Amino acid sequence: MNTSTILCVVGARPNFMKIAPVMRALKASDTLQPCLVHTGQHYDAAMKHAFFDQLDIPEPDVDLGVGSGTHAVQTAEIMLRFEPVLDEHKPAAILVVGDVNSTIACSLVAAKKGIPVIHVEAGLRSYDREMPEEINRVLTDQISDLLFITESDAVANLEREGIDRDRVHFVGNVMIDTLRHQLDSATLPEKTLSHVANSKALLEKGYALLTLHRPSNVDDTDILERLLKTMQTISTRLPIVFPVHPRTQACIEKAGLDDMLNSAAITRLTPLGYKEMLGLMANARMVLTDSGGIQEETTALGVPCITLRENTERPITVEQGTNTIVGTNSEAILAAFNETMDTGGKAGQVPDKWDGKAAQRIINVIENWLKR
Repeated sequence: MNTSTILCVVGARPNFMKIAPVMRALKASDTLQPCLVHTGQHYDAAMKHAFFDQLDIPEPDVDLGVGSGTHAVQTAEIMLRFEPVLDEHKPAAILVVGDVNSTIACSLVAAKKGIPVIHVEAGLRSYDREMPEEINRVLTDQISDLLFITESDAVANLEREGIDRDRVHFVGNVMIDTLRHQLDSATLPEKTLSHVANSKALLEKGYALLTLHRPSNVDDTDILERLLKTMQTISTRLPIVFPVHPRTQACIEKAGLDDMLNSAAITRLTPLGYKEMLGLMANARMVLTDSGGIQEETTALGVPCITLRENTERPITVEQGTNTIVGTNSEAILAAFNETMDTGGKAGQVPDKWDGKAAQRIINVIENWLKR
């Protein structure tokens, strides 16, 4: 076993923002050696440029090139391709982030080979087992040796599941490390929207930023149509900027709903890089989303967030931050939107330890842990 190598795993877009500050902190460590494995769970050249390059993530040491597939196929393929990597590198531990299929797949392989697992962003719970991410979170936490949490309430979640408190460390939020590191260089909306015909008028009036990608929202035609109709209504009062996820676009086209976006004051964009998305988010009057990470980012930015889900694994964004959970009911969405327009929305506060230093705290704990 290489007593200094920490093998870091990424697999999908949400992981990239989380691993960037960890890789920076590992690179600066005098005692630890990072090795980056990209499973390729989500991968294309444009995404690599938009995230790896913008976030200064180094080229992966290993690229498994798994690609898409069902949950079972993808998880199995990652496991098959990851095991030889562990045999070759013999790391002191693997470090996984978030809750995607790559997270649980690589954790299972490592745990069964007796290699310690470090989970960054542990302890989050929606208590909705219909979400594949919830299954990944719960199982990864059960087999992790070190669990780094973003909010203190996550301790209670883990204790209920029988996880030893000594394995849990409250370090803050690495997503916010990336946000703070990149905010000054985020792309201004004028540049991102420069090719849009009505960009000047749109920016003068202000806009809402919309993201939709969760299967429960976009795979069900009735829910998707209801959400798009609601967005049409919202756009009559406040224009909407909508960077469309490829999967969402495919669902819109398959359901024959494309014209709904063409007939409303909704500006459709192709998927954006991190800095472009951050710039749009920071300058929006509000954000409507079903993303977990965006709930955290809007809280850090002080931008009102209306979450189009029935629950959240990030309750601190509701209790302390700018987030309001409304589900997919049109009346509830419109009520929250109108209240935000009329009052300015929730001001909130930045949660404890969301200060841009979470990654360094993580490395400090790992260094001390390996000395035992």
